[in-house]
Amino acid sequence: MAEIHADVPVGNQDEGDFLPPSNGRIQRMLDGFTSILNASGTLIIVAVMLIINADVLSRSLLGKPVSGVPELVSMSIVAIVFLQIAHTLRSGGLTRAEVLIERLPQRLQAALETLYCGAGAALCVVLFHGLLPIFLRAWSRNTYVGNIGDFSAPIWPVRLIMLIGVVALGLQFLLRTIRAARVAAGMRKPVLAPVHKSQGGRA
Repeated sequence: MAEIHADVPVGNQDEGDFLPPSNGRIQRMLDGFTSILNASGTLIIVAVMLIINADVLSRSLLGKPVSGVPELVSMSIVAIVFLQIAHTLRSGGLTRAEVLIERLPQRLQAALETLYCGAGAALCVVLFHGLLPIFLRAWSRNTYVGNIGDFSAPIWPVRLIMLIGVVALGLQFLLRTIRAARVAAGMRKPVLAPVHKSQGGRA
């Protein structure tokens, strides 16, 4: 049987992450909220699939499309991205080039990670301030997509989801910045990669 040996307990450590795990109360609460957002995005994906299939069947069998499908799908795609992007960061799924970075000493990696995540948190602040007036305008004017009498839907819920997603992403960036800065400053030791060993020549 295969045995996995790790130098330190990894807790909620993300796969391939060299930063020590954070089990603080704030991190746990944020991770729980992030998971709820991610699950909501998954439910919207399922709903979009059902709507598209219903539209295809309606066109094929009845010769009539389902009203509002293009508008709902376009808004849903935006909502899905912002609902799931914080979880993508937390799980280590954001695209990055690690060919050169992974060859550096881990404290230097942590220093670069601090700069990267700090820039990400700052960008989220800029995005929030840019999106807030758009949400308030959509809310106050009750802006909608579609055509009255056929199909119409307000766009402020999607704008609100965008704000919530940006806040969750920014907080994940901020907490990761703190974790990386502590490693870079030598206050905490980086997590060593688990070593996989097999005994008896069998896995």
